[in-house]
Amino acid sequence: MNDTGRRPLVAGNWKMNKTNAEAGDHCARLRHILHEGPHRAEVAVCPPSTSIETAAAALAGSDIWVAAQSVHEAAKGAHTGEISASMIVAAGAVGTIVGHSERRAAGETDAQVAARVRAALDGGLRVILCVGESLEQREAGETESWLTGQLRSALAQVAPEEVGRLAIAYEPIWAIGTGRTASPETAQEACAHVRAVAGERLDPAAVLVLYGGSVTPDNAAELMAQPDVDGALVGGASLDAEGFAEIVRAAG
Repeated sequence: MNDTGRRPLVAGNWKMNKTNAEAGDHCARLRHILHEGPHRAEVAVCPPSTSIETAAAALAGSDIWVAAQSVHEAAKGAHTGEISASMIVAAGAVGTIVGHSERRAAGETDAQVAARVRAALDGGLRVILCVGESLEQREAGETESWLTGQLRSALAQVAPEEVGRLAIAYEPIWAIGTGRTASPETAQEACAHVRAVAGERLDPAAVLVLYGGSVTPDNAAELMAQPDVDGALVGGASLDAEGFAEIVRAAG
């Protein structure tokens, strides 16, 4: 746990996992476990769009909030397979992930990420914005320039007063789902850069910067103890309620 005064956020990205029934059972279990012991962190779960309503219902009245995994920039229209901010809100979620590397790899551009950040904020949602570099970019010494470009594009339409509705997740692509985690020193260095670039538009002391990439109960505390790491965006480990709760408690 760092002592910056920023309340940490731990969010679980389920990706394409859990049916409605499984989502309801998982959320009920997570709610029960986290109610049993104190924790300082803010907690969010990010189920598939088909399970947002179920998750929101299971968590109603708790302090765990629900976010979608993506949002489209259009309010409605001929966008097969997509989901709008108003649909997300109507289903019971209060936030969304934007710009996850898996979405970018499938064709989501920097321009779309920026438009989707804006659409989400305009729709009343909180945003978890993802940025991160590939192994090739890191080995070529391009990490900071790549993160700078992603951040300046994505934050171009964000107003300073919206900082409280935004978290930025640094997720090195080479560490997502690979079991290979950035060292605490590497995570700190990148997250400090993310904060500095975000600070061109937003109050850097208020920006929440998360680390994501093979976060587990075993490495979470050391990662989140870094001064510029304000929590975690957790992938596979968030599918187990007990393990995810351990990560939440590791944040303080």
